[in-house]
Amino acid sequence: MGILYDFVKKVNVHQEMKRNIILEDLIALGIIESQQGISVYELDYDELKYELVMASFRQIDIQNDQNKWF
Repeated sequence: MGILYDFVKKVNVHQEMKRNIILEDLIALGIIESQQGISVYELDYDELKYELVMASFRQIDIQNDQNKWF
């Protein structure tokens, strides 16, 4: 029972660390709310990943020739 508890505890700590890294990246970009108006502090890991991807897309300068798709 103790081994299982330790494993679950480590997994939760690892997931929380990943969540905090993405949260720090969003805050560094100036994102404090999701597109739905929810505070980033209340979002789960998957929602934070989505918001980070969307924020990184908004940072791309499409007027630059290197960033154009066609």
